[in-house]
Amino acid sequence: MTLLQTHNLNKHFGGLHVTADVNFSLERGKIHCLIGPNGAGKSTFFRLLLGEYPPSSGTIVFDEKDITRLKPFQRINQGISVKFQVPGIFGALSTRQNLQIALQHRLDSRDLDLEVERLLEFLQLTEAADQQAGNLSHGMKQWLEIGMAISLKPKLLLLDEPTAGMSPDETFRTGEIVKQLNAQGMTVLAVEHDMAFVRQVADRVSVLHFGRIFAEGTIDEIVADERVAAIYLGQSHE
Repeated sequence: MTLLQTHNLNKHFGGLHVTADVNFSLERGKIHCLIGPNGAGKSTFFRLLLGEYPPSSGTIVFDEKDITRLKPFQRINQGISVKFQVPGIFGALSTRQNLQIALQHRLDSRDLDLEVERLLEFLQLTEAADQQAGNLSHGMKQWLEIGMAISLKPKLLLLDEPTAGMSPDETFRTGEIVKQLNAQGMTVLAVEHDMAFVRQVADRVSVLHFGRIFAEGTIDEIVADERVAAIYLGQSHE
């Protein structure tokens, strides 16, 4: 049932120990959120998973394969896709053209058109299909990039602060998109600060602190943990 595991994963930058013996497990078919205060090592851990940073030591196993030394494009080929915090869309092209580019190497022209229309409807971007992507609202840009990321039909979708800069309504809608993807069988790992989003979507939550897994459990267990409240939730259980 485990899709992704890390074993004693470490990353040093000179004398700075940013990721410290991280043993992490992500269950197949679940939504797992990674939280923690600024400087906890979340971004470094994400980049280790993506292959952007080589680990100082330790291993990463994805879908029962050791991917520790694979390059980022090789990990994508294994079934990992990512949506970064800052949208990487083609601003001068239309919403539809962005999705076409993401899909063009996987589908022929007829199937491509059908899949583009399906994604536009799923993301509720049909009315903005011919709008220049650079002119979309912040939330729409984020949803478009989610659409581009899932065009690869990944086994694992990595989301880096997907609700950053969103209104509460946009955050909720993003959560519903993520839950629908998960209902379709996609496993999701999200780095996120917005606790409303985490509560909305997460099956399991891991707290990273000083580069280590500090606590794990359901969102209710995490919020009720006084140690987590002290380091992350502002000394409050609310």
